[in-house]
Amino acid sequence: MGTELWQQALQDAVTSADQLAEYFDFDPRPLMAVAAKYPMRITPYYLGLIEKIGDPIWKQAVPDLHELADDGLTDPLAEEEFSPVPAIVHRYPDRVIFYVSGTCASYCRFCTRKRKVGCADMALSFRDLRQGIDYIAANSQIRDVIFSGGDPLVLPDSVLQDLLARVHAIPHVEIIRIGTRVPVTLPERITDRLCTLLKKFQPLYVNTHFNHPRELTLQATEACARLIDAGIVLGNQTVLLRGVNDSPEIISELFRGLLKMRVRPYYLHHMDLTRGTGHFRTSVKTGLKIIHSLRGPVSGLASPHYVIDLPGGKGKVPLVPQYVKRRGDTLLIQTADGDVVEYPDMPS
Repeated sequence: MGTELWQQALQDAVTSADQLAEYFDFDPRPLMAVAAKYPMRITPYYLGLIEKIGDPIWKQAVPDLHELADDGLTDPLAEEEFSPVPAIVHRYPDRVIFYVSGTCASYCRFCTRKRKVGCADMALSFRDLRQGIDYIAANSQIRDVIFSGGDPLVLPDSVLQDLLARVHAIPHVEIIRIGTRVPVTLPERITDRLCTLLKKFQPLYVNTHFNHPRELTLQATEACARLIDAGIVLGNQTVLLRGVNDSPEIISELFRGLLKMRVRPYYLHHMDLTRGTGHFRTSVKTGLKIIHSLRGPVSGLASPHYVIDLPGGKGKVPLVPQYVKRRGDTLLIQTADGDVVEYPDMPS
């Protein structure tokens, strides 16, 4: 079989600041040191979404000197500590992350795994993947396997099918999830053939990663529709990013747009404490303000959990605005529009 369109797009991706300077008027030299440490790759499709230097798409895709700041944690979620074999992260008793790919279609500048994604010396071997499958098979408490990376959907169909089939065949595995950003950055990857492949391994859930309304293009919508029409349940995990989406108006537009695409907003992630990403970080107060702004004006279907994934591998914790203003026999509860209502409570 020849090279597919999506594979050709990966080959044609922009991978250096010099290449990017052919499209935009800027001095690429300061960014070379950043790209040398944290690789860059921007697909032709995603490059086409950039309207100007410094816009929300540019900030997500293009290296920035702030990435060289010596702040944050190299492994903020302590994944290495919870990695019994190279391809597995086992932080929760009943589920594991199965790290199946070390590359992505485009490299997000805010990635939690900046330390390893796209780096040649971090590539997974066939032996690593088999050890991961053996670990899952040997631990009967594991019911939920999350294919992650990198991006699992940059794997060739044959490799992806083999991995899915082996995990799906393990009796105690009840569901499989795939975390991917290709509907956002490489929608041509979502082919009919891929959807037919994925349909074989139900129940299968796909969580994608739209961060800004400008990513909700016709191509992305059609890619998501192909997955959904194949019976795949789609959720979305948005990262709260300073200068990209840190306003109620942008998040509201994004989540409404996702619902129109039949993609359920699942998580709004507070930025992890990853080294080299501090310039993206907002205050928790900003996140709570955004979540509060959604309650009432926007359907509950478009109100995801706002979470912090705590350092040290302590797991995700939901953050919610404070609606209960007083506790006792009678509660004082604030409504979405600011009114305070008395509500009788039952003794505990």
